[in-house]
Amino acid sequence: MIFVDGKPFNSSSSFSTSSSGSRPSDLLAALLEHPILVAATRSFKSIEERKVSKLPNSSSNPKYVYLFQREYATVDPSLVHFVGTDEATTCVGVAIRNRKNGMTSVAHMDSPKIVDTGFSQMLKLVVDHDSDADLDVHLVGGFQDVPPDHARDRSMSKGKRVSGYSSPLCRKIVETMQKRVEKFHVKTLCVLRHNTKYDSQENAYPIFNGFLVETSSGSVFPASFDRTSRCPDEIVRRLRVSASYEDPYWQGKLLDTYDTETDRFIIAPCIWTNRLVQIVKSLRNLSDSDILTTCSTSPLAEGPDFVENEKRLWDYLISNQDWLVTFPMAEPREFERTDEGGWERVVPIKIH
Repeated sequence: MIFVDGKPFNSSSSFSTSSSGSRPSDLLAALLEHPILVAATRSFKSIEERKVSKLPNSSSNPKYVYLFQREYATVDPSLVHFVGTDEATTCVGVAIRNRKNGMTSVAHMDSPKIVDTGFSQMLKLVVDHDSDADLDVHLVGGFQDVPPDHARDRSMSKGKRVSGYSSPLCRKIVETMQKRVEKFHVKTLCVLRHNTKYDSQENAYPIFNGFLVETSSGSVFPASFDRTSRCPDEIVRRLRVSASYEDPYWQGKLLDTYDTETDRFIIAPCIWTNRLVQIVKSLRNLSDSDILTTCSTSPLAEGPDFVENEKRLWDYLISNQDWLVTFPMAEPREFERTDEGGWERVVPIKIH
């Protein structure tokens, strides 16, 4: 169930004004209008964005865990200082933190289809069988990717309301929290219109694409990461996002990435098919502008390295068409943290 300002939230008691007068708001709309959350979002947007880069080698470096699209990780504050994600346009970053023990789970959700199971995955280690735990929740990402006037229009061909990608995902997230038994205290709701800015041509863009959680305090900051800090195993983890849509094992799930107890990245294997290889070969011949319009849910809002990242991923896939080359014996790829704060591949010991 959702709580705001320490009180259970009931959208039926909230109202919004439309051209037809006052009417009961749906859950998401009511949350977006709640004065406590509006003030919290305003405060969040006043924080300077942190730019995370690989730090000089030092044993005193803060320990980070970074998540790509569709990944999640639950971290122990005694082992990890910061956990975060970025590159979200129509996706939404979700952070859940147990007030009592500081256990923190972050996910980069990209579809309503993975929300229900995704929350169960995130909460498995956060609540520790204590469904009465008080959980602080922060939602950052998603923007007004369909103009409000357009969203209200009816499609002539399908008779359906046009809602873009961000709105259905945000709606599913809050509805899932409301129906679960856990106590979700929503602290940050920087999504949709609260996370939208416009250029001179009235094109919409997200204000923030990512965030960082300080696990010891629970503080949340807007954040962006460069390539050196999106690690370990960047290309393989990006590839799993595309491959997971064809791999039945990952349907409706977030991607397993990190082992909480050992502070290791244990990247579970994902199967890709020859069909995906052929698709990638055809995409590789497209122009940069066509790659954007074909591969992104929000072409105008992507970062400057989007196309380059796609090409690097495709080059890897074309060179490694058999998924077992990347995941020999269908075993996960494992990385341990070095004394300097980086990551080192753990090579499995072969037993003859």
